[in-house]
Parts: sequence; C-alpha cells; structure tokens
Amino acid sequence: MDLTYPQGSECETQRTHAYREELAERIARAIAADGTVEPLKGLHLNRSSTPTDPLHGVSHPSFCVIAQGSKEVLLGDSRYRYDAAHYLLATVELPVVGQIIEASAERPYLSLRLELDPALVGSVMVEAGHLSSLNRGDVRAIDVSPLDANLLDAVVRLARLLDSPAEVRVVRPLITREIVYRLLRGEQGNRLRHLALLGGHSDGITEAIERLRREFHQPLRIESLARELGMSVSGFHHQFKAVTAMSPLQFQKQLRLQEARRLLLGEHLDAASAGLRVGYDDASQFSREYKRLFGQPPMRDVERLRETARREAPSLRA
Repeated sequence: MDLTYPQGSECETQRTHAYREELAERIARAIAADGTVEPLKGLHLNRSSTPTDPLHGVSHPSFCVIAQGSKEVLLGDSRYRYDAAHYLLATVELPVVGQIIEASAERPYLSLRLELDPALVGSVMVEAGHLSSLNRGDVRAIDVSPLDANLLDAVVRLARLLDSPAEVRVVRPLITREIVYRLLRGEQGNRLRHLALLGGHSDGITEAIERLRREFHQPLRIESLARELGMSVSGFHHQFKAVTAMSPLQFQKQLRLQEARRLLLGEHLDAASAGLRVGYDDASQFSREYKRLFGQPPMRDVERLRETARREAPSLRA
C-alpha cells in the first residue's frame, strides 16, 4: 500500500504532533509492561517493546489508533500497514493476521483500540443525516486512512478519561459519539455506515459470515447457502470476497485451523483429535493445511508456542 501523509498548515502539524506525544505518554502510563489491558469497557490498550511474529486472531468492529510504532494486518491476500499517522477501521469479525513491525525498549509500540457498537453508529448516522449517502460498493471489512488532527484530538480526550474516572459515565459517551461522527465524515464513512447495516443483520453476506462462524465444523455447501440467501453462487462468491477478501472456503478453513490451535493449546488435545473436532476427517490433510497457515505441523507449533510462553513468563512476572 502506498499511503501519503496528509498535508496541512504548520499550526495543524504542531497540534497533531502534540496530540501524538500526549497520547503516547498516557497509554505508556496506563500500561507499564508489555501486554494488553482494558481500562474501560470496550477500550483496549496495547504495549510491546519488541516487534512480534505474525499473530493469528479475529478482528472485531473497531477503530484502531497507534500512538507509537507501526503494525501490519493481513486479511486474505490484502496487507494493511498503519502507524501514528494513520488509523485502521474494521467492521466485521474476520480471521486476520497481525504483526507489530516497529517497536523497541526505548520507543515501545503503543496503541488504542475502541470497539464500535453498530447501534451507536446507526444512531449517529440518523442524527447526522448520513443515511442517504451510503455507497453499497465500498464494503471491504478493513482499511487504513490518514488520521487528521480533529479525530486525533477526540482520541486524546478519550485517553484523558483514564485519569478522570469520575467523568467517564457522562463524558465518555459524548466523546465516543464525536469519534463516530468524525469517522462518518471521513474517507471511510461508507465503510462505517455499512457496519450499521451489518449490525442490523440486513445484509445477506453478514448472515453467511455468522453461519460460517457458528457452523465452521460442518461441511460447506455453497449452493444451498447461496440459495437460502436468494443469491446465485457466482454472486455470493463475489460479494463474500468483496467484504472478507477471502472465498467462503478460505474463510471456513481459517476459522477451523484457529479453533484447532486453541484446542491444542488450551485443552491439550492431540493433532488428530483437534482436527476431527473442527471438521477434518483426514488427519494428514489437517496437518498439511495447519502447517501451511502456521508454518509448522500442529504439535511442533504448539510446543514452540509453549516454549515461547515459558521464556517470557519470568519477564512478565517482573
């Protein structure tokens, strides 16, 4: 992705720099050690003193801002890199791969993630009169955009509430609505408007995503699913990939393999049992696809993850 920084007046540049410095300072004060915390419900802070390996996870409808460092998110075959000058907006729960690219002990990676409630987005849409401008063609679930001074100002004011707990109940809803409003007015406004529709379950692809998430261990029958949604098979494939950057089969496969990894780690299952639990009848196929996604066969990957956790445990306790 070839992203350029927004150009503004010298005053706005200085203002933006001051906001970034304050945001980094407040996040660093709120989370003194590497890891993730949720100091307010739906507000997540992250800190890392080193770059990370690619981490598999699931995106949630969120507004993500980096105060220091940079990160890359992989969705299907699309890569999204962002830093302190850009924000990431995610509108659908999808399997993604995230990797912190820039971080050091002197300048740790510091970020903030605000969960977005579709009902709140819809309410702000109605109040701001943004309903009529929805562009149904702009539906990709994740994208990155420049972070302007006014939006960053609202984010910093939200972070200040960490030191003013008495003000959270009254002031936080106002700041959150302002953030949503400014996002609606920005270049990802159509994507955010789509989130309100997704939250209302008015979109066939949303229903398909939810079905696949619930029934990922079941055989995938594209023809019957498309028919139930009133779509042709080709139309369903096209619209599904427009939102998720993956085919339905790729989407199901990532869900299966991520759940298998969780079972191997958390429930200490052997590879064959984990594969069977998530829908693989062929143990060798499971191992091949697991290695293709995570880089190593199941048991070797799990042992590596456990060894990494053992090495990091002393520093985390310190």
